Formats: sequence, structure tokens, C-alpha cells
Amino acid sequence: MTENYSYPLNPEWTTEELIIVVNMWSKLEEVYEKKVDAESFLAVYHEFKQVVKSIGEERQLGNEFEELSGFSLYRVVKQAKFQKTGWLNRKDFVK
Repeated sequence: MTENYSYPLNPEWTTEELIIVVNMWSKLEEVYEKKVDAESFLAVYHEFKQVVKSIGEERQLGNEFEELSGFSLYRVVKQAKFQKTGWLNRKDFVK
């Protein structure tokens, strides 16, 4: 896991959209580094999906972020959707 990395962002997004996407990356980091409940993660993810509507773009951004940070958007979203409530446990989505 690299300490210094930048979030994958699209320069065409508005300031509001950039904030939403940065919040998603920040929440994903929090899931791996602290504790986050599935409901709050899914709420941030829902906002993220209002900006990043295409599954292809989501995969591209998620893969970029995972390469840079080691944190998997796909695995956490999958676990949060499966779980729906309660704390997300890192052991459930770490390789």
C-alpha cells in the first residue's frame, strides 16, 4: 500500500461532482483503515453512482485507485451490498 497517491478524477467533472467522488475515495480508505458501517458506505457509493453512471468508468476508476492504493472499490461494494447493515470487516474483502 502506497502512502502518497492521488485520487483518480475526471477534469471534466464540476466542483460538486469532484467533491462527491473524492468523498467516495476517502470513505473507501476509511473502510480499510478504520471502521465504517455498510449503510453509510452505500450512501456515499449511491452519490458516487450519480456522477459515475457507467459501469465501465466505475471499473476503470476503481482499478486505477486499487493500483495506486491497494484498496478495492469492487470488493467493498460487493461486501456492503451483500451485508447491507453492520460494520464492514476488512477480512471479508482483503485478498
